[in-house]
Amino acid sequence: MSEGETLGDRFEALRAHLRAVAYRMLGSLAEADDAVQEAWLRLERADVNGIGNLGGWLTTVVARVCLDLLRARQARREEPAGVHLPDPIVTGEGGDPEAEALLAGSVGLALLVVLDTLAPAERIAFVLHDVFGVPFEEIGPMVGRSPVAARQLASRARRRVQGATPEPDPDPARQRAAVDAFLVAARAGDLEALLAVLDPNVVLRADRGAAPGGSKVVRGAREVAEQSVHYARRAASTRPARVNGAAGLVALDAKGRPYSVLGFTVAGGKIVELDVLADPERLRGLVIDDAG
Repeated sequence: MSEGETLGDRFEALRAHLRAVAYRMLGSLAEADDAVQEAWLRLERADVNGIGNLGGWLTTVVARVCLDLLRARQARREEPAGVHLPDPIVTGEGGDPEAEALLAGSVGLALLVVLDTLAPAERIAFVLHDVFGVPFEEIGPMVGRSPVAARQLASRARRRVQGATPEPDPDPARQRAAVDAFLVAARAGDLEALLAVLDPNVVLRADRGAAPGGSKVVRGAREVAEQSVHYARRAASTRPARVNGAAGLVALDAKGRPYSVLGFTVAGGKIVELDVLADPERLRGLVIDDAG
């Protein structure tokens, strides 16, 4: 450590990275914060003099905590017959530096939904190697496999991810144009205009938690258009936002509280995926940062 620098200072300098790692692994902001806090508690109990690379050591700790959480989640999975969306990261159109750190690299809601279908060890191997560049020699011991087996885990996960997630349009202006056209058409109840902006094979995933109406997956442009008109009529107002770095919307109720968060995947000027989080419990604490 440099003169005057404390262990806490060094940990805080790594916190954003560790939280980004945990969020990709878990898709839950609260659980990501818990994993980072657990890493700090373990660091406090460790012999710091024996740690050569603090960032690598903490990343390993976070990865192992996340692996335990993913395995526990998998063991409980008698539950959902519906859809569970990951926690969205919602910012104003100007962005937010803390959110940008969390979202470094591509981590759209659609990708997180696919990651949630992977086996825990596959998800850990893929995220650490493909997103954060951790070598398989370090990943293997974390998941209890050889480096070769860890490479195979990541390769298997990569094939599933590439086959399941459409390549989003990288141009924010094109994304926003498609989302704005969607909103105007949905508010007007104009099915033909909605069909013009929706991909024929568009997929809508709606997570309402335990709220009435349940969670559902809707496929096909006409079916999604009809659902979109229904959602638009229930919102008192709607504001633009960025949802996991992409153009999105936040629907508000009559008291100005978030009613739902809509994340869009736009490709070729068309909306190919629409993820709607309308779980009142998870939206209750949502704060949209308008920085910028």
